[in-house]
Amino acid sequence: MNSLQIALRVLKVDRRTRTSAILTAIGVAVATGLVLLLATLPFATQNREQRALWQGEHFFSRGSDAPAKILFNSAKDYFDGQQIIRVDVALAPGATAAEVPLPAGVPQLPGPGETVVSPALGRLLQGHPADQLGDRFGKPVGALDENGLRFPEQLVALVGHTPDQMAENANPIPGFPSGKASPDPLLMLLSWVGIIVLLVPSLVLVASSARLTAARRERRLAAIRLAGATPGQVTNMVAAETTLSAGIGALLGLLISPALHGLASFVPWAGGTWLAADFALPVGLTVFIVVAIPVLVVLAGILGLRRVLKNPLFATGGHTKKPLRWWRLLALPAAGLFFLVAVTTAKDSGGITMVMAGLFLLVGSAAVVGPWVTSAVGGTFVRIWRRPSALLAGRRLRDDPKGAYRASAGIVLAVFAGSMALTLLPTFESMAGGGRSFQDSVLYVDTDAQHAGKIVDQANASLQKYGQAEKAVAVGEVYLVQGDGRERTGNRALVMTCADAVKLTRYGLTPANCTGGPAVFGDTQLDLAKYQIATEWEAPAVAVNSGTRAEAVPPRDSDLSSTSIIDPAALPAGVTPKWVTVVAPTTDANREIVRTALAAPAAGEEIGSRDQYLFNQQTELGDLRRVTVIGLIAAGVLAGCSAAVATAGSVMDRRRTFGALMAAGTPVRVLARALRMEAALPALVATIGAGIVGVLVGVGLYSMVDERGIVLSPWLLAPVVLGVGVALLGASVCTPALKRVQAEPLADE
Repeated sequence: MNSLQIALRVLKVDRRTRTSAILTAIGVAVATGLVLLLATLPFATQNREQRALWQGEHFFSRGSDAPAKILFNSAKDYFDGQQIIRVDVALAPGATAAEVPLPAGVPQLPGPGETVVSPALGRLLQGHPADQLGDRFGKPVGALDENGLRFPEQLVALVGHTPDQMAENANPIPGFPSGKASPDPLLMLLSWVGIIVLLVPSLVLVASSARLTAARRERRLAAIRLAGATPGQVTNMVAAETTLSAGIGALLGLLISPALHGLASFVPWAGGTWLAADFALPVGLTVFIVVAIPVLVVLAGILGLRRVLKNPLFATGGHTKKPLRWWRLLALPAAGLFFLVAVTTAKDSGGITMVMAGLFLLVGSAAVVGPWVTSAVGGTFVRIWRRPSALLAGRRLRDDPKGAYRASAGIVLAVFAGSMALTLLPTFESMAGGGRSFQDSVLYVDTDAQHAGKIVDQANASLQKYGQAEKAVAVGEVYLVQGDGRERTGNRALVMTCADAVKLTRYGLTPANCTGGPAVFGDTQLDLAKYQIATEWEAPAVAVNSGTRAEAVPPRDSDLSSTSIIDPAALPAGVTPKWVTVVAPTTDANREIVRTALAAPAAGEEIGSRDQYLFNQQTELGDLRRVTVIGLIAAGVLAGCSAAVATAGSVMDRRRTFGALMAAGTPVRVLARALRMEAALPALVATIGAGIVGVLVGVGLYSMVDERGIVLSPWLLAPVVLGVGVALLGASVCTPALKRVQAEPLADE
């Protein structure tokens, strides 16, 4: 009978081994499915960006020897808080539509006054008046399909023009932008963090499942070894038994991965969901993952045979375990030092791989330090407390700290991940804000002095046609400077009347500030005898008109402190701002109408607003919150399952001991209390440490993004509290397990 036949025979006749194998297979399936999902996220972002490459959102024109066929411009538009990608095109002089290759998903090249829109944008066009949306683009003549969209809900308009209608910054190019897209760097980073943070709890669940019948299997293998089996034969038996359950679990994980990908396609990211086809992993990488995880499980099972192979008599009759050494504590600072070096050198070397390696070492160090902490907690029980349940728990923690820590391992990692996330998220939220100098509801278009008058006139004509009282105004940009060359200092200034500044900006000006003639307003009162006006930073500077006063007006927001307001009457004759922003006020009722009025004369230039800028920030923060919540829920569920399985395994491993204690009259409630103490108190100590390390790692990761201080929230305590709660919940399976031991004859063992 070969090793596989023996493994099948054992599974057939031993119900507990069969249960352990099933749970191991489930754990391997979960680990395989999660890794396959997380590993495919960078490829998914690359696939969606590849489809949207023609939209030119990240396109920068480069010189080409090929003759230009189209004039191309890409910008962002907005409607009711939703982003629209607007692509404006015109045939270059002498070119024909037949000569322009069309990207996948684009049915035709629109002519002047025509547009091709995505299905979602088409539905918006049909559901809203033309003065709110439709007049921005022209007559719809076709629809983009999903092969030309970043995500199914994306709003895209391909708008046709004549060459003279195109924006001045339009690019003459041979065809639509193409090439090879890059994956989203943020989601790639999150996927690696997810693999590290979620894979380990999954493997802990596998290990806990495999340990359900560890003592019984060890005695069985030791008996076979004493009966004359060679170490190789025993190893083959374990390898066959483990390979059977792990292999089935890996195949099951492969089979459920399409379902996980389907569920992931409904999770929004960067404004939209996904196509199911986005989650395509290269075959080679898929095979590697499906093979590597069972191999790791089999190797772990084989490495656990050392005692049986070397000394089978001790495995059957018991042995004295060696105490854990203090040097285990060095694993954590060593891993922390590696992570610190990786973080501090990442900006110079671009070594994000080293940062991830440091994070992996920190996660792995928990398996080295955790058992020592568990043993120390057990020693405290034995020395200080005298209650029976406390003494039983302390002896267990002291005698088998590795086995006792196994119930807390997944929880420790979940707390670590939660503390790290709750360190980063409030800090990212505190960074929200900023934006331009104008009020949240004001719309603006950046242009130059040559085109500003045309945009203002056409926009105001459209606003009048639409029956709106709002008017667009031109706001110039100059610099108030002192000194020359490299010694020049100063700040930017907006050229606009005081009345317009009161109505349009966030500076806190009131009508009372507008009396007394032309003025320069800033957060401090400038000495105008020292400052001059320059149309560009390095341009020649001239003094302001005499009679101009300087007034200090504290800004409403701190991000406006480096910008001033200067009245047009203060500009010397001949000084004309080179760059101009066309600004129009709006209300909640007419915001989209005003945007439509600006869209046509803007000729594809982006129409911005501060409320949209803040909305985009909140969209990004919402993505991070969503991914964090999903990841922490997954980590918590895995941790709870591993704690429950480890507790059940602990009871099964000590069936003889518990049976003897019950036969001697020990109440089940005392034993259950001891098991809960075994789970809760080491989890409390370990989770506090994991929470502290998680905060420090979060600070380190944030330092790679920004050098400002971190924001600490009281919610940082939540992972520790929830971790202990999950440990107690997982330990609650001890009571039914003990009652089952009580119901079975002790002679069965």
